[in-house]
Amino acid sequence: MPETVFEVDQSKSMRDQAVPGHNRWHPDIPLATMVRPGSEFRVECREWTDAQLGNNDSANDVRDVDLSVAHMLSGPIGVEGAEPGDLLVVDILDLGPCQGPQEYGDAPGQGWGYTGIFSKQNGGGFLTDEYPDAAKAIWDFHGQVATSRHLPGVRYTGITHPGLFGTAPSAELLARWNRREQALIDRDPDRVPPLALPPLVQSSLGGQATGSLAEQIAREGARTVPARENGGNHDIKNFTRGSRVYYPVHVADAKLSGGDLHFSQGDGEITFCGAIEMGGFIDFGVDLIKGGMETYGVTTNPIFMPGNVEPRYSEFLTFIGISVDADDTNEYLDATLAYKRACLNAVEYLKKFGYTGEQAYLLLGSAPIEGRVSGVVDIPNACCSLYLPTAIFDFDIRPSAAGPAKADRGMSAVAG
Repeated sequence: MPETVFEVDQSKSMRDQAVPGHNRWHPDIPLATMVRPGSEFRVECREWTDAQLGNNDSANDVRDVDLSVAHMLSGPIGVEGAEPGDLLVVDILDLGPCQGPQEYGDAPGQGWGYTGIFSKQNGGGFLTDEYPDAAKAIWDFHGQVATSRHLPGVRYTGITHPGLFGTAPSAELLARWNRREQALIDRDPDRVPPLALPPLVQSSLGGQATGSLAEQIAREGARTVPARENGGNHDIKNFTRGSRVYYPVHVADAKLSGGDLHFSQGDGEITFCGAIEMGGFIDFGVDLIKGGMETYGVTTNPIFMPGNVEPRYSEFLTFIGISVDADDTNEYLDATLAYKRACLNAVEYLKKFGYTGEQAYLLLGSAPIEGRVSGVVDIPNACCSLYLPTAIFDFDIRPSAAGPAKADRGMSAVAG
């Protein structure tokens, strides 16, 4: 087993770890440890909300979650010799729930995980206008397979992956982020959910920074919710074992950080907390390509090679969406709207088998569905498609003359 360079005690908050992580992006967050190019090492991770959600049958914890603490990241990990302009080569060697899939405890990742629909008033999601209230599904881990008491009739193999990893921004890049995202917020400052999240002093954690440096990080640090030029919260389900990522380096030592581990996720993570969220471990290998940003034209975002470990689903029921909204308004080549319509078409279909809309929404966020941009040139309608594996169900979901096999499928956990 590789040496563990960042340890997490799952019984404690990230703030109370021997070496705390961080929940903001900032160039001056102190290094937690250093590694050398060519080395392999293990990083332990806390669940992204710092384990605010529990293994229970209520979604009150989803409704009331404090998002100002997110995401709790492990790091920063310095790489000797890394300089601005280099590419940091990161290999994912292995990852999983806390110390293996069978450990059981109170923190997500200790034998279980969760998927949540965040309320429109606190986080929202892709279908938040249609499903504005909080809901939750708890998943139990059985090796590589997940099952849920809140979604009976379904079991699937997860494509386990980190939702979020990246390098530290430079001071100039951080200022650009804050400037452009504030300009976006200013377009509609009262929108719910907001258009973007500005720096927030409340709940800021800057690793081992103290005093005036901690205060500066709290004032300036970028929130970790979106993906940006440094990597960040990509939520790419195929970013799994065997993947290689080429991260731009913006500061000395690169300062690699991350977390937000997922047992499984569908393309788009549509409920916002749509993956099966957990804490756990991830094993890395790192190397450097000196001057690689200019050499390969990587001037904005990372590039990556997906791993070759994924479930072998070969039959799918595919739902189509086009850029026409529910009120019959036609938008011009709007791929986001088209994928939303594909998701809603799948939800309506699954309701015919006895699932509630919330259950179907949770399922599409967490199962290994494939989302594809199928056409963006045939004016005026963009076309997107959602591929739902049929083998994850213990009944036949294909259309037939006999009609859908409707049954009592229970319900998701809801807020009281």
